[in-house]
Amino acid sequence: MFDLALLVQGLPLLLAGLWNTVWLSACGLALGFLIGIGVCSLKLSERGALRRLGGAYISVFRGIPLLIQLLFIYYLLPRLGLDVPAWVAAIAGLALCSGAYLAEILRGGLLTLPVGQVEAARLLGLSGRTTLTRIKLPQALRATLPALLNEVILLIKASSLISAVGLAELTRTAQNLAASSFLQLQFYLAAAVLYCVVNISLALLAGRLERRFAKGRA
Repeated sequence: MFDLALLVQGLPLLLAGLWNTVWLSACGLALGFLIGIGVCSLKLSERGALRRLGGAYISVFRGIPLLIQLLFIYYLLPRLGLDVPAWVAAIAGLALCSGAYLAEILRGGLLTLPVGQVEAARLLGLSGRTTLTRIKLPQALRATLPALLNEVILLIKASSLISAVGLAELTRTAQNLAASSFLQLQFYLAAAVLYCVVNISLALLAGRLERRFAKGRA
């Protein structure tokens, strides 16, 4: 059964849920990127203890499902005296999980760079931080752009799990509308279309950036 009137009536709620999905994912991705840079630096460190620490972080946060991480942050931390709002728990869970994957993506990109560039930067007297931010990281981002985009899309889809901490993102909103109207197929299909719009737009944007970087290298 298809009820256009109910779909139109529920569309503002779906768009509000989509907005929650997008901004929570964006915040989680931004923090995850910073975490990824830090963990990647640990993995590439010349000190064995730091490399093992970075490897342990990646193993833990890639090995534990995102849903378990969210539940741990939201339900267990308050028992330890840390009252965590739902939106903070959602962003923290997304950031910690994505940071592990982004660290490995960035590490792969950095390992493809010519060693001579780093040696030249040292001869010029550039600090390790300047070498990372001005020379190594920009090239690694270009080299790993497809993988980074894939992680962004996966994160947006995985954000449907934040409904476990009580947030009305797109999937939870579609579930609520389907339960109240008994039109499951209609509202789940609408949610699927909205997810596709966002992810296809990101894919088109990434393709445009790739072509632009390719022209720049040429």
